[in-house]
Amino acid sequence: MTQKRRASARAIAHRRRGGEWQLPDEGRLGSLDGATSWINSSPFTSRDLEGRVVLVDFWTYTCINWLRTLPYLRAWEEAYSTSGLAIVGVHTPEFSFERRRENVVQQVRRLGITYPVAIDNDAVVWTEFANHYWPAVYIADAHGRVRYHHFGEGEYARTEMVIQQLLLEADAMDVGEDLATVSPTGLEVAADWSSLRSPETYLGGSQGSGGNLALNQWGVEGRWTIRPESLELGAADGSVRFRFQARDVNLVMGPGEAGAVIPFVVLLDGTPPGDSAGADVDRLGRGALAEQNVHQLIRQSGVIRERTVEIRFLAPGAQVFCFTFG
Repeated sequence: MTQKRRASARAIAHRRRGGEWQLPDEGRLGSLDGATSWINSSPFTSRDLEGRVVLVDFWTYTCINWLRTLPYLRAWEEAYSTSGLAIVGVHTPEFSFERRRENVVQQVRRLGITYPVAIDNDAVVWTEFANHYWPAVYIADAHGRVRYHHFGEGEYARTEMVIQQLLLEADAMDVGEDLATVSPTGLEVAADWSSLRSPETYLGGSQGSGGNLALNQWGVEGRWTIRPESLELGAADGSVRFRFQARDVNLVMGPGEAGAVIPFVVLLDGTPPGDSAGADVDRLGRGALAEQNVHQLIRQSGVIRERTVEIRFLAPGAQVFCFTFG
């Protein structure tokens, strides 16, 4: 963002004391009472948070779009929690394995999330907020009134400026105008939107579709069973292929049996990925599937064009859920 554009955005998002412009009042912050359990905190209600600026973040841990927002959430927690900001994560699962509390706890620790997380397995909080998206952010002022929301990635500067403004309205001290600088790595790196031509694609029987490998189509080889939210491999040496155009290829997948480890190999246009290997494979494309999660298979540099990725599993039991790209 240029200095001129940043100044313009700040003029929109900030109101100087005594000025006429205000953020809208979107109603009272939704209830958190429907949470089935909590991580990093004992249970509390939305009313318990009055007096603080509150950012409620809806997420699920395999969502690549949410993962790319996480560096900013951590930065805002560090920068503003002592000034009166309370961040609350609401984990509403997409896939059945994300309903297991132990899986969410493990990811909270791994991802360095220190703010409270409400487990919303029954989507009660999701429904209370009339939410439809991962990620989704709702920001309430110190009186419990929602003053801003944003769905999806992006708008980080505007969101942070809203936080600053609402803290100032609450008479918080030591709130500056500098914005957070983040240095994301791995799955948290923002997508290369200029070259991205492949959408999120589900592989389960209720959501996916096969076909010839034109751009954004996929196919399988081997003995696969179609499940409502995934495909499951019943014999060794089965594969999934996808024709894509993007810098990154990620796949939500995992072993169907807890504790199993399934070796796999990733090929890019029929050859090992080399310098294009993602974080979860080596240069020869070799990886080991040990948990149900999102795995980064390909990260390219240079000119991005249409290519075919293939993931070949060397043992049975693999479950594949969803391709995402960046």
